[in-house]
Formats: sequence, C-alpha cells, structure tokens
Amino acid sequence: VIGKDWPRGGAAMRGELLLLLSVIFPRQGVYGCPEKCICHSSSNSVDCSHRGLAEIPPDLPPQTLTLLLQDNQLHHLPAHAFRSVPRLMTLNLSNNSLSHLAPEVFHGLRHLHVLNLTHNFLLSLESRLFHSLPQLRELDVSFNNISHLPTSLAEPWENLTLFEVRQNQLHYLDRRLLESMPSLRLLFLKDNLWKCNCHLLGLKLWLEKFIYAGGVMDGVICGSPDMWKGKDLLRIPHELYQPCPLPVPHLVPSQGQQHGTAHREVPKPPENRISGERDPVMCEVKPKPRPTNLRHAVATVVITGVVCGIVCLMMLVAAIYGCTYAAITAQGHRGPLAQTSDSGKMGGKEVFDHSLA
Repeated sequence: VIGKDWPRGGAAMRGELLLLLSVIFPRQGVYGCPEKCICHSSSNSVDCSHRGLAEIPPDLPPQTLTLLLQDNQLHHLPAHAFRSVPRLMTLNLSNNSLSHLAPEVFHGLRHLHVLNLTHNFLLSLESRLFHSLPQLRELDVSFNNISHLPTSLAEPWENLTLFEVRQNQLHYLDRRLLESMPSLRLLFLKDNLWKCNCHLLGLKLWLEKFIYAGGVMDGVICGSPDMWKGKDLLRIPHELYQPCPLPVPHLVPSQGQQHGTAHREVPKPPENRISGERDPVMCEVKPKPRPTNLRHAVATVVITGVVCGIVCLMMLVAAIYGCTYAAITAQGHRGPLAQTSDSGKMGGKEVFDHSLA
C-alpha cells in the first residue's frame, strides 16, 4: 500500500520536509550571514573586513563570538551598536576612521575579552566608555591621536592584563588609572609626547613597582623638556625631581570693602615678560648644578673604608702594646716588693729573739 501511495504523496512529503528544515535551520535573512561578510559556523566568527563598510551590518548572527571589522570606512558607531551580538568575545575595529565613540557604544558586551581600536583617529577615551566591559582582558588603542586618558575609573578592571597606547599624543598619565588595573601584566607606552617633569614622577614610581612585581613594559621615552628629550623616564634619578609648586590661591576682595579702601592685590602666577603667558619652566625638572658622579662616590666610600680600617688597626696595636707594657711593668715591680717583705720579716724575728734573751 505504501508503495502504491508513494508517487501520489511524494510532493506533499517533500513540502513537509522543506517546512521542517526551514524551522530547524532558519533562512539566511533571519539568522544567516550578512551579505558582505564571511561566516564560519565552526568558530562562530564573522569576517567583515576589507568590505568598504560605512556602518555595522544589522543582521549579524546572535551566536557570534568573533567579529572582524578592520579595514573598512566606519566613521561613527552609535550607542548599543553591538546589541545583536551579546556573546561577542573578540572585536576588531582597527584601521577605520573612528574619531569619537559614544559612551554606550559597547553596552551589552559583558563577555568581551579582546578589543582592538588601533589605527583610527580617536582623540580621547572616557571612563564611561568601558564600564560595560567588565571581562575585558586586552585593550589596544595604539596609533591614534589620543591626548587624554581618564584620571581613574569608577570601578577597577579586575581582568585587564594587556594595555597598549603606543604612538599617540599623550603628555601625562595618572598612576591612579593604572592602579585600577590590578591584573595588568603587559603595558606598552612608547612613542608618545611624554613631558618628563614633576607631574610624571608618580608614574615613574608606579612603573618601578610594576616591573619589580614581574610586569613587562616597553619604556617611557621623554619628549620634553630638552634636557631629558630621548631619555628613558626610568633612568632619570629621583633626586633630579622636585615637588610641583602648589597652586597659588586667588584672593577675592570681600563684599564688605568700601569704595574708598584699597583693594588687596591678587597674587598672579609668574608670566612671561614678552608674551604675557605663564612661565612653562614653572613645572620643569630643575636639576642640581652638579649631579653626583657615581664613580667618584664609590671611590670615596672605598678610600674612607680603607682609612678607617687602618686607623682601627693602629688603635688595636696601640691597645695591645699598652696592655703588654703594663703587664711587664707590673711584673717587674712585684719582685723588689717581695724581697723587701721577706727582709722585713727576718729583721722582725731577730729583734724578737734579742728581746727574749
């Protein structure tokens, strides 16, 4: 019976089979791969690089773990730009034209581990930008125009192990930002415009502690002032740094002053006589006139030690000689005294015998 009915029911069964497959495997327009991208189902990765994209594809598969968007023409990323891929772990946005990132652009990416923003035109990074990335482990923002980093983060990045800000426009980096990364092990800061003055002393102290604890970094090469240009910040002695001058308080005259009374002058910071601007040398490193020569210092310590040793040896010899001389002298005086005592006893005995007689 089945054999007889199969030709007539074949079309219906094929239709039911296609319907079942469409339910199990949704069509490409719903959960499929974007038109200009290449999807790898085995690794749940989507490669949209080198496609000339001006915006993020809207139909990304929600199970995507790796998204490659490098080498495109992305100029702007809106807030919640990656809400369709909440499981994303690796995001590559390098070599685009990004100059600004909305504070909530990465909202929802709580599983993101690697973020690459290199070779863009970013000018700054806000602390709010990364509040939604608690699991981030590697952040690379090298080769941008960043001149400002946040002073600190509201919450520490417990899992961040790599931080790269090479080839930017940084003059200053607050150590409190680095202290909010307790798991940091790799730090790359080269090729910036570091101003090695008193304000960078805190960073120097933190970097020394970081290296001593086993951290790896590439160095901080000074861009200014001229006396330290090209030198490594860690090789500049602490003694050549002086405390930064305290801010001068601006005195404002009280409202109760009468018109006839003289107003108290408001102290102003030193100004340049020519241009009227604040003196930039105010916070520069002021070295000592003659920094201590290490070789001379070592030679002085060695010579002082030798002289002290010779003096101590001479004092010891003098002490031994004095003790020996005192002992010999005492022994020499002891003999005559004993003889005088014996003769006295004998004389006394003779007198006693004569008296008895």
